[in-house]
Amino acid sequence: MQVDSGVAHVVSLVSSRARLEDMSDDKAPRNENRSTLPDVSAFKAYVSGDWADRERPVARVREQVPFCVERRRALSTEFAGKTLVIPAGQWLVRSYDTHHPYRAHSSFTYYTGWGSDTVADSVLVLTPRGQEHDATLYYRFPAGRGTDEFYSDADIGEFWVGPRPSPEGVAIELGMATAPRAEFDEIAAHADSTWLVIREADVDVTAAVDAARGATLDADQDFFRFTSEQRLVKDSFEIAEIRAAVEATKLGFADVLRDIPEIVAHERGERLIEGTFNRRARAEGNFIGYETIAAAGDHACILHWTRNDGKVRDGDLVLMDAGVEVESLYTADITRTFPVSGTYSPVQREVYEAVREAADAAFAVVKPGIIFKDVHAAAMAVIARKVAEWGFIPVTAEESLAESGQHHRRYMVHGTSHHLGLDVHDCGQARKEFYKEAVVREGMVFTIEPGLYFQPDDLTVPEEFRGIGVRIEDNILVTATGAENLSIGIPRTADDVEAWLKAQR
Repeated sequence: MQVDSGVAHVVSLVSSRARLEDMSDDKAPRNENRSTLPDVSAFKAYVSGDWADRERPVARVREQVPFCVERRRALSTEFAGKTLVIPAGQWLVRSYDTHHPYRAHSSFTYYTGWGSDTVADSVLVLTPRGQEHDATLYYRFPAGRGTDEFYSDADIGEFWVGPRPSPEGVAIELGMATAPRAEFDEIAAHADSTWLVIREADVDVTAAVDAARGATLDADQDFFRFTSEQRLVKDSFEIAEIRAAVEATKLGFADVLRDIPEIVAHERGERLIEGTFNRRARAEGNFIGYETIAAAGDHACILHWTRNDGKVRDGDLVLMDAGVEVESLYTADITRTFPVSGTYSPVQREVYEAVREAADAAFAVVKPGIIFKDVHAAAMAVIARKVAEWGFIPVTAEESLAESGQHHRRYMVHGTSHHLGLDVHDCGQARKEFYKEAVVREGMVFTIEPGLYFQPDDLTVPEEFRGIGVRIEDNILVTATGAENLSIGIPRTADDVEAWLKAQR
C-alpha cells in the first residue's frame, strides 16, 4: 500500500456532533432553513402508524465470537481490575452535513467482531469481575415508528439510513450483553482512575471519561499499545479473512487489465484504473482498504500518488497499489507494476526484475525466529548491489550498506515491510522491540514491498532510467517452518505479467 514512512502518525478524529453544533452562532437545528418536514400533529400521527413488522439486520459475526472471547480474555489478564472502554467512533464529516463512509475503529472491531455493519457511536465496555471482565456493548437501539427520530433525524433515523439491529440480535451474534447508548453516558459520569480508554477512537467518549476521572492517564497509552501488540500474531479467523481479501484484490487487478484500451483512451486514465478497482472492492468486499495508487509513467516515482488524475500512455509503466477490505474490515495490500503496451522495454524489464530479485531475497529469509528488520536488510542488499552495478552510486554496494553510507536509499526511501490486518499498516502503536526489532513468529502477516524509483529529474541516473518507478508488493504469512506468499496467485515475474496482460485482453 502507500508505503510506510516509519513515522508514527497520530490521527486526530473530529467529533461530528461538536462540529455541527458549532456551525452557527444561534445553534439553530441543522438545515432548519431548508427543511420542508411538516410540524403538525396530523402528519406526526399519520407517519407513525400502520407499519408492518419487518426483519432487522444482524451483526453477521457469529463465527468470530470464540476468537473475540479469547482476545478479550487477554485484556482481562493484562488489565485486571480496570474498566476498559473501546469506542467504535463517530461519523466523520466530509462537508457540512455529509459524511465519509463509516468505518469502526480497528480496536473495537478486533474485540467485538462487528465489522462493516457496526452502528456508529457504539462503545464496548469491559467491566472487571474478579480476575475477569464482563463485556457490554452500548449502541443506539432501534427507534420505534412512534418516535420523532424515525422520520426526522437524517443522521440516524431509520427512515433515512435504514433499520438498526435489535439488541437481542446483537447480543446473540456478538455473544455479549447490550445496553442503550445513552446508558454509557450515565456510567461514564462516574469514571475514576481505574478506567482506561482508547483515546483516539472517539473524542467525545474520551472527554467524558477524562472529565469524570479528573485527569488524562498515561496508562491509556499503555492500554492502546497492548491492543496493538496483541494483533501482531493473527488467529485462524484473521488469516482466512486476509486470504479472502487477497483473492478479491486479484479480481480487481484483472478487471483493470481488461480495461486498458478504455483507460488509455481517456484523458484521466489513472482515474479509470481507480474506479475500476473500487467497483470490484465494493462488489466483493466492504470498500478499499486504503486510497488506491494508480500511478502511470513518472507518477510511479511519487510514493503516495493518490491524485490519480494523469493520462495513461502506451509505453508507460503503471504502478498500481491497491487492496480490498472485506466485510470483517481485514484488508489486502498488493502492488504490481505492469507495462501498458503489454511488453516491458529492456530498461523497464531490467529495473523490474531487480526489484523482484530483492523481493525474492527478502521472502527467502522469512521464518520464525528471525528478526523482523532482517527482511528489510535482505531486500536492501540486492538493491544496493544493483544500483552499484549500474554505476548509480559513488561507492561500492558494501560501503553503501554500511550504516555510514546508505547511498542506495536515494532510490528507495521507504521500508520493505509492515504488518497487515485490520489496519493496512497494522499494529502501528507497537513498541520497536515488538515490531522492527521483534522476533518473527508463526501467524504474523506482513508485506514485502521493495521498489526502485528513478525520479524524472534525477541526474545521478542515465536518461533512459529517469521516470521509471517499480514496486512489487506481496502479503506474507509466517508459517511454522517458513513463509507463504498469500498473493503468489497474482502474476509477479516480468514474463508472467506480460502473459497475464495478454490473457486479460
